[in-house]
Amino acid sequence: MTFMFKRLSTDAINTLLIIGVILLVIEVVFFNGGLVFSVLFSSLLIYIGWKKYHVFWRKIFFWIGVVSLVLTVLSMIAVRFLILAALLLFIHNYYKSKKEPEQLQLEIIDTNEEIPYNEPLLAQKFFADQSTPHQSYKWQDVNIHGGFGDRIIDLSQTVLPHDEAVISIRHLAGNIFIYVPYEVEVSIQHSAVIGRAAIFQYKKTKVLNQYVSFRTSDYAVAKPRVKIITSIFSGDLEVKRI
Repeated sequence: MTFMFKRLSTDAINTLLIIGVILLVIEVVFFNGGLVFSVLFSSLLIYIGWKKYHVFWRKIFFWIGVVSLVLTVLSMIAVRFLILAALLLFIHNYYKSKKEPEQLQLEIIDTNEEIPYNEPLLAQKFFADQSTPHQSYKWQDVNIHGGFGDRIIDLSQTVLPHDEAVISIRHLAGNIFIYVPYEVEVSIQHSAVIGRAAIFQYKKTKVLNQYVSFRTSDYAVAKPRVKIITSIFSGDLEVKRI
């Protein structure tokens, strides 16, 4: 199963997640508002039962809540869609893997208009693609979280601080692209549940619930330098020189 998910396109997975969320919202708002109550009630039974699970009637509450919650979740149109889509993608990639076997290899990574000072480079947006300005801009450290969409940060259009610049992005679904000038040293800490990571000249790494750490050889002593911290549920990270 893990092998099959690694072969899936991250964009395809993100599209399925977005469709699933849209179907869930439509179902709850227009067709079945009682789903929220059912989930909350089942969760309450589970909580009550789990608090003192050794008591017999609490065990009954707990398992009634578990069964009720599972049945409620499985009755959702969005969940049925995601299950069906996952099965179809699994079958498709299974037959594809038979024709095009994947060769696994171990990979180890060791190693002049300005925006106002009080305006962040990237805002907190749940749905939207975002990018740093395409013209010269004044640098500010990036610390954002987002929902769906791509994030693009081009460091070639700004002057980094003398000590250390920081980019911190926590994201649900989407790709992150960071373009770094050749003279800038880089430290990267990246985690993802589903996705891929391509860092400079290194071959694209498949990330499945993994943590990737990378540092250029002169990062500790040379400047300018940038620390990149990214966390994605589903998406790709690409860092390249420009």
